[in-house]
Amino acid sequence: MASIFELALGSDFQRLHPMLQKRFGVASEAGYACVGRGVFSEVRRGAWWTVPFLRLGAYRNILFPDQGNGIPFIIENYPYVDAFGRPTVTFVRTLELPRSRKRRFDATMVHSARRGGIVDYLGTHQHLATDLILEVTADGSLHLQSGAQRFYEGFVAFTFPAFCTGTADLYESFDDARGVFTIQMQVRHPVLGFLFGYRGEFECTYPALSNEAVPGHLKPLREESRE
Repeated sequence: MASIFELALGSDFQRLHPMLQKRFGVASEAGYACVGRGVFSEVRRGAWWTVPFLRLGAYRNILFPDQGNGIPFIIENYPYVDAFGRPTVTFVRTLELPRSRKRRFDATMVHSARRGGIVDYLGTHQHLATDLILEVTADGSLHLQSGAQRFYEGFVAFTFPAFCTGTADLYESFDDARGVFTIQMQVRHPVLGFLFGYRGEFECTYPALSNEAVPGHLKPLREESRE
């Protein structure tokens, strides 16, 4: 089976830069994962009043209030089939902050046949879900944009009003001259403006999958069937 990104992009997948095709081609059948190691040249947040919101997100590895420059990070993309039979890829970013502190963004992306694309579950417990809008740009980069956000917890399920959520835009490219991947992301609110963002670069390795392919710390603590 093709990767979840090839399923979502269809023929446009072939328009990606070849190195991005390899990076986003991770799938159980492909037999490899993708682990990137690099440095965020900048991690920044919005105004002071965004800090409580970002601190709240830190409890579930969704957002955090830290900012700085020259921050080492690792991004781990491992494919597996989740408990509901959906092809899934981990998107876990771990930042090495000063004084041996770590912060994480946790996400698991699944291909949803019902929604006809990728659903991105945010955080450690998959309480937040959003549809991803994928676009291949003219230079072969990949642009991912988040759509409406949905909340699932127990019997509770609802879609957040647009004015309550931000929109995340992420761009990944490959720099042929320097042989590195580049990444930039920002989250903006339609009224409040810029909330959070980062930019940096990294190099990738492609570990072969085995029977113990997905490290346990990368999987969510709870899986959600509702998409």
